Amino acid sequence: MNSEDIWLGIDPGLATVGWSILTTDSDGTVRLIDYGIIETDKTLPTPERLAELEQDLIVLIEEFEPTKAALEMPFFNRQIKAAGGVLQAVGIINLVCYREAEIIPVLLHQSSWKAHLGDGRASKAEVAEILSTLFELDELPVDDSVDAIGIGYAGLCGLTNNIN
Repeated sequence: MNSEDIWLGIDPGLATVGWSILTTDSDGTVRLIDYGIIETDKTLPTPERLAELEQDLIVLIEEFEPTKAALEMPFFNRQIKAAGGVLQAVGIINLVCYREAEIIPVLLHQSSWKAHLGDGRASKAEVAEILSTLFELDELPVDDSVDAIGIGYAGLCGLTNNIN
């Protein structure tokens, strides 16, 4: 792990994308720089929502200048209707990371990054509790940003799933 790397963690979605920015200090301490969510208007057509996501990601990359990225690769069962939109969002995220920062994101399965935190089946609330303790924070929101922190942390720590 390079102490100069700035990691962008992403929990993809079409309605909501969680994001986080992490780095490692010179003493090896992992530091959470910032986190949040990008929301798109559900009443807009998908292409317009994807364009909004693209613009918001460009702003994030320009502001934080990440050198690495970790992205959760969604898993869907046959009953999920949102799969198409989420997978299109994954495509936009990959495109923006590569075009704006020449980053090819590390793709992680949900169960693997959660297992890296100690429990492959942890709920969002449990992930928030684990990460609050890890980063010595009073609390974290129980939303997609908390997953993005876990995803970014796992990528920073060297977790890979060899998904192409």
